[in-house]
Amino acid sequence: MSRVINFSAGPATLPLPVLERVKSELLDFEGTGMSLMEHSHRGAAYSAVHAEAKSLLTELLNIPDTHEVLFMQGGASGQFALVPMNFLHQGQSADYVITGTWSEKALIEARIQGDAREAANAKNDGAFTRVPTNEELELDPKAAFVHFTSNNTVAGTQFHSFPEVGDRPLVCDMSSDLLWRPIDVSKFDLIYAGAQKNLGPAGVTIVIIRKDLMATGREDIAKIFRYSVIAGKDSLYNTGPTFPIYVVRNVLSWVKDQGGAAAMEARNRQKSEMLYGLIDAKSSFYRSPIEKASRSVMNVVFRLPTEELEKSFISSCADAGMVGVKGHRSVGGIRISMYNAMEPSNIEKLADFMTDFCAQNS
Repeated sequence: MSRVINFSAGPATLPLPVLERVKSELLDFEGTGMSLMEHSHRGAAYSAVHAEAKSLLTELLNIPDTHEVLFMQGGASGQFALVPMNFLHQGQSADYVITGTWSEKALIEARIQGDAREAANAKNDGAFTRVPTNEELELDPKAAFVHFTSNNTVAGTQFHSFPEVGDRPLVCDMSSDLLWRPIDVSKFDLIYAGAQKNLGPAGVTIVIIRKDLMATGREDIAKIFRYSVIAGKDSLYNTGPTFPIYVVRNVLSWVKDQGGAAAMEARNRQKSEMLYGLIDAKSSFYRSPIEKASRSVMNVVFRLPTEELEKSFISSCADAGMVGVKGHRSVGGIRISMYNAMEPSNIEKLADFMTDFCAQNS
């Protein structure tokens, strides 16, 4: 078997030990004689996995007792709708910090539910090349909540310090960088993340929500859409995505074995410094459009001198066993996604490839 190096933005590469564990348990989970996919979501075998996944996430992120961990479905796009459905009450408005494709989509969904405004918009000359500073935010003193996206997979930008919003509830889409480093969860009222980038496979959405915010949620919406109902049933109100949650459990166990969130930060900074260092050293050939203070550690985007060279780069990467390097269709260029599971040795291989490609085409 020959595995490629997968730089896709999501679904993304998973740690090899996690995949090997899944393989070893796929047909017979812990001696039960059947796969976990076949177990009842209310049975003892799955219940233990469910509880361990919550416990590991709580431990790794140091989630305080003030918050609840939920496993949901629908991805971040589902949360774009659910957040305002639950917390944007009649007569209120919510603030959205616009830094890319996903925050724009979140704002559109919010406006279907009620009033929502831009507290900042980082687009400049048609492109997102930075995130706004806290001083640039124009916040409504009475905002029902302030929403932002911590890492922008399309644009390649990231918040390295989070917005300060006073006593307004702070909501964050962390789909592409949750657990890349330690964070102070207590500063957030709601965090949500599709697992398929940094935490596991597609199919499960992780929500970390402050209990007192959850208690203020609207009750005139369907029960399946209320955070309070999902929490009250320990994310088992309906049949959840049991197998993806199992894989998330395995990923979280792997993160713990590696040394936790602090170890992930050291690992991720090593990779980003290596790749950005090469791009900057060869800036006449590889060009990063992102302001240095806003560069993403998770998704590195860059351009080559011509689109023809970019096509050749993508093709040559594939020939070298490296896939998923094409930039998002809306912006073009090259995108290298390197979430927690991406091995530093793979970035070394990419850097060597890029050095040779530059030498051959300059």
